[in-house]
Amino acid sequence: MIDTSIFQGKKAAYYTLGCKLNFSETSTFGGLLRDMGVRTAEKGEQADICLINTCSVTEVADHKCRQAIHRMVRNHPDAFIVVTGCYAQLEAERVSRIEGVDLVLGSDEKSQLIQFLSDAWVRKESEAVAGSSLHEYHSQAKTKDITSFAPSCSRGNRTRYFLKVQDGCNYFCTYSTIPFARGFSRNPSIASLVKQAEKAVADGGKEIVLTGVNIGDFGQTTGESFLDLVKALDQVEGIKRYRISSLEPNLLTDELIAYCATSRAFMPHFHIPLQSGSDEVLKLMHRRYDTSLFAHKIDLIKRYMPEAFIGVDVMVGTRGELPAYFEACYDFLNSLDVTQLHVFPYSERPGTAALKIPYVVADKEKKTRSKRLLELSDEKTHAFYQKHIGQQAEVLFERAPRGRAMHGFTRNYIRVELPPALAREEYDNQLLLVRLGEFNHDKSALRAEMI
Repeated sequence: MIDTSIFQGKKAAYYTLGCKLNFSETSTFGGLLRDMGVRTAEKGEQADICLINTCSVTEVADHKCRQAIHRMVRNHPDAFIVVTGCYAQLEAERVSRIEGVDLVLGSDEKSQLIQFLSDAWVRKESEAVAGSSLHEYHSQAKTKDITSFAPSCSRGNRTRYFLKVQDGCNYFCTYSTIPFARGFSRNPSIASLVKQAEKAVADGGKEIVLTGVNIGDFGQTTGESFLDLVKALDQVEGIKRYRISSLEPNLLTDELIAYCATSRAFMPHFHIPLQSGSDEVLKLMHRRYDTSLFAHKIDLIKRYMPEAFIGVDVMVGTRGELPAYFEACYDFLNSLDVTQLHVFPYSERPGTAALKIPYVVADKEKKTRSKRLLELSDEKTHAFYQKHIGQQAEVLFERAPRGRAMHGFTRNYIRVELPPALAREEYDNQLLLVRLGEFNHDKSALRAEMI
């Protein structure tokens, strides 16, 4: 039983690293605390509770997590510091040794975060009276023991909702620690997710992003399929737009592509992890597809939805990526009708099978390869935006600070900017028809011209 009175009037600060799934979970934790009387600390205010939701996809991410924890401890010296997320799961003991951290929760404890926080809060107050201090963490569960599912459908301070439909991963790619950090694939029922979407409608939501670790693997727990989920969510009245955050190419079925092309609310917007455009490297990574299958999926999307935005994840400098393999990757990506590349330099992860692969790419070479792919990405994104200038489009706008430009996205994920002179508070969370003008000052968006 949680005594909510102990949190009444308290202030909390949150920091999220990593993916949309982490953002969704942090927003949900914040909502639960808000329901218990905890308000979010304003900028410059001292918080009573600090929650850091961590990522561990690369060594750089680990470093950023440690920096974020130290910063929170420094900025809120008297706060109760809670660390959760992937880094907390993989390096629980190391995190617990950071001065100022009070509670470390791994992936299996995350679903009971409020209960753990409440219990630890009471113990800390008791320890303070006794003149000692609380400093604890919960042991790392093995992959097979991470079985809980923490539901999440929230928007935090954004307009779009993020609905967690799945967690964990059964794919043991040679470079990845995700199965160890998140556990095996699991999911709630379609019926429960539909109810969460309906709740978002009741709260004024118009757009939902489906998030998870490997969402195309939906159904491992319930025997349902991702296509079944998509069809059910498409029937929820009031939600105008759905976006699928990331979908493995071997799980992006032809039937799903065809359905999205004619659906009521699923947008012509796909995010598909490729990781490498070299079949040799894909084999080294233990990916479950080849470039031929990937190219087929891109061609099919463009055949059904010519204006679709397609984002692609690419990892450069992995072990075994010989110069010729990278050139093959570059040429393959150059040949594809995709919109944007999300480029990540490979980072060595302790305990992964990739460490056994010979041929290590030097850091300098990784940077060179990343730069080439980022330049290719800029060319493709610019060309995609360019061909839409002058067209009419419906944009879902998000609020902005007074005197600042508002931003939003078209159905096919073109970022649109509404100048401060035209921005209105009442445009927040509204779908408005605009004409797409020229690029803004930094070419990150197209300017909106009101119709």
